[in-house]
Amino acid sequence: MSSTPSELDQQLLIEKLDVFKIQGRDKHGRKILRIIGKFFPARIVSIDVVNKFLEEKIFPKLERNKFAVLYVHSDVQRSENFPGISALRSIYDAIPVNVKENLEAVYFVHPGLQARLFLATFGRLMFSGGLYGKLRYVNRLDYLWENVRRKDIEIPEFVYDHDQDLEYRPMMDYGLESDHPRVYGAPTAESGVPMYSMRCIS
Repeated sequence: MSSTPSELDQQLLIEKLDVFKIQGRDKHGRKILRIIGKFFPARIVSIDVVNKFLEEKIFPKLERNKFAVLYVHSDVQRSENFPGISALRSIYDAIPVNVKENLEAVYFVHPGLQARLFLATFGRLMFSGGLYGKLRYVNRLDYLWENVRRKDIEIPEFVYDHDQDLEYRPMMDYGLESDHPRVYGAPTAESGVPMYSMRCIS
């Protein structure tokens, strides 16, 4: 049975994976905090370590100027990358007030139906300070470039691949088609493969 990584090792892992990175600007000139959901090692790092990492490495760079968050939700899986509702609330509550006040927009890339439903139901209750009203759902990368300077920010290749999947299989946006990378076409009625996405907040 493997032991839990030390706090230092957890912080180094978060940094190595580039889960959180300040990079580029949107077309309003605001700095962007890019968050890649798929890179988040939810089963390895503790929320206390995440909060400490943000406090030491990220928040000091966002205290003085307006900024936006670019959260990429592509391929996030509950069993691997999703930290849980209480953890999300803990992270949000740990953000300093002056940083919260500087946050003006959250670009949520590839949200999916379940994420929309969850946030519509619980977002206003979980997140104070009008954060829910700052959400901007971005179903396709082409729409993101209407708001973000494309050349200034790095998007992983798998996000482009997922975007392409959505072009060929648009019902994935609504949770009405499997998002498993097995095939591009929809499963047939005879296949016995479930048609509905089972990702949590996908």
